[in-house]
Amino acid sequence: MSAPQTAGLPCMMLEAGEKRVFTPRFVCALTRLGLAVQVEEAYGGRAGLSLGDYRHGTEAVRACSRPEAFRQDLVFLLRAPRLEDVDLLGPESCLISMLHFPTRPRRVAILKERRLRAISLDSITNDAGVRLVENTKAVAWNGLDVAFSVLQEGHAERFASGADPIRVLLLGTGLIGRHAVDAATKLGNVERNRSCIDSGGAGVIVLSAGRNVTTNAVEMQRLFERTDILVDATQRSDPSRPVVPNAWLGRLPDHAVVADLAVDPYTLDTNPPVVRGVEGIPQGNLDKYVFRPGDADWDDTVPASVPSRHRRTVVSCYSWPGIHAAACMEHYGQQLEPILEPLVSKGYEDLSRKGGYFERALYRASLRGWIAGHGIPG
Repeated sequence: MSAPQTAGLPCMMLEAGEKRVFTPRFVCALTRLGLAVQVEEAYGGRAGLSLGDYRHGTEAVRACSRPEAFRQDLVFLLRAPRLEDVDLLGPESCLISMLHFPTRPRRVAILKERRLRAISLDSITNDAGVRLVENTKAVAWNGLDVAFSVLQEGHAERFASGADPIRVLLLGTGLIGRHAVDAATKLGNVERNRSCIDSGGAGVIVLSAGRNVTTNAVEMQRLFERTDILVDATQRSDPSRPVVPNAWLGRLPDHAVVADLAVDPYTLDTNPPVVRGVEGIPQGNLDKYVFRPGDADWDDTVPASVPSRHRRTVVSCYSWPGIHAAACMEHYGQQLEPILEPLVSKGYEDLSRKGGYFERALYRASLRGWIAGHGIPG
């Protein structure tokens, strides 16, 4: 693949609630890099945008069919494409998407088997391993806003003046976990927090636990007994094992809410398999992200072989930032703009781990860089 000349922006088609599209500002940045941009017909329609919003008066942007969008040199699609869409990628195309290589071994195998070019947005990191394209603040705040809303709807007495403080147990102290501490101490929403302060409400106590405690079954179950909101913000070194066995959920009070911020999948047919950090909970999406214990569709996302007897209300969404779609995509676009220049000037195959700052980051996030860095046979 020589230096790319074109970019394609296909629509995300997975759920009706998915409204995220790259912004006109981001498309303008692509044209400034010298790329001709093909946007799928109706791109941005769910967000109230039209082709005119993207063109900015330039002929470098035009509408195209879905297959055409996938055949361009660079294909930008925030969420990983469906398998049938992978089939649409051109032989010289480079897919740029949230591909989650560490927890999607089957996806890595398919891309490798088909000799496709790909860069995973979530794997673009600096030399210290810190993500350069992320929205961890929105993950924490949006997820905990929903969790506190659900708790308040069913148990308003926990927020009342004179009640014991609401207790949040946070598992994981990485980037998401740190934002989650801030969000939880403010009840997931600054307006709710101000109302609580003005009314003399119960307030919140947040307890954070790292790996040196989460492996202590006795201590963890003791903590669960006094927990109102359990937050999973873990990043596991071994995704084949849950952090919280399903039996532990039985120690939570009946009113407790599980806030799933990690949102790893169940992928049981790989070796080793991938399971969820909290065993037996469903995985939500932008159309449904609140699951009650008695919901009939609980089992739709939990494999029958996974223990799920003990249930509490769960809030889970594969992309918490997507709840506020416009703010999410403005954020990603601003992060991504300065990173792309080495890819556009050199092309995918010439990216090097010995190049400049952003080039090294792109190489590490590329499929070939991931395969080389993790000892996967060629």
